[in-house]
Amino acid sequence: EALDFASVQRGNPEMQRRCQEVIDACWRMGADNPIYSVHDVGAGGLSNALPELVDGSDRGGRFHIGAILAADPSLSPLEMWCNESQERYVLAIAQDNLPLFQALCERERCPFAVVGDALAEQHLSLSDADKSLIDMPLSVLFGNPKSVVSYQLSVTRYQERVISL
Repeated sequence: EALDFASVQRGNPEMQRRCQEVIDACWRMGADNPIYSVHDVGAGGLSNALPELVDGSDRGGRFHIGAILAADPSLSPLEMWCNESQERYVLAIAQDNLPLFQALCERERCPFAVVGDALAEQHLSLSDADKSLIDMPLSVLFGNPKSVVSYQLSVTRYQERVISL
């Protein structure tokens, strides 16, 4: 079967299996599960998944575009940030659990990269080497919904006016 390289999204069942094996091994550890939070990468790519991951824990994040694994080295930072590749997940893992997680990934031949850190401040930053690409409060993306104000108007008196033409 020929590969459709013109398609926007191509599945990779082998990589999907590897990712799932790592995730399954983690949740089977019960209370020792190294994964704090997991989010699949879908529409919007990492530009959506990483902010949602940290916002879901009332945190912010500092991310580094150069740490993101990419099969195509010609991708621009924008293309890497918004890439909707299949079979990708973003995970929150405590620093002291990284060696265990790395061992599981190596066992399953599942590539992974540490692309940033969660922050107490709900702020999003993305850098490329020493260049700041994004620096904004998460409230810009996920701010509190606007209050809905409704007004009720009632007419208590009606006066008919006749207009002569």
